[in-house]
Amino acid sequence: VQLQASGGGSVLAGGSLTLSCAASGSISGMNAMGWYRQAPGKQREFVAITTGDFASYADSVKGRFTISRDNAKNTVYLQMNSLKPEDTAVYYCNIASTRGDWDFWGQGTLVTVSS
Repeated sequence: VQLQASGGGSVLAGGSLTLSCAASGSISGMNAMGWYRQAPGKQREFVAITTGDFASYADSVKGRFTISRDNAKNTVYLQMNSLKPEDTAVYYCNIASTRGDWDFWGQGTLVTVSS
């Protein structure tokens, strides 16, 4: 399975960006697709995840970010509104079995928010 993320860039605080991540390859069974981020000098952290029927968000992005999924395209999106400088990070997409027996990561896309 390969994940290709895109949509990162530079934006002013208060702006918006949409990330997308397309999965290709053999994907079997129930799975969840999600986004994580890693800011400079910090550990990777959870941002949002969805199975399609269910979505969950980190407290720091609730009300500002929306995750969605197109199952026909095996693509997950992250709509990011009201961006803050603290949202600056490399954003990674992930797909994982809901049974926890496999997962794959994308290459990361950089989001820079300036004040």
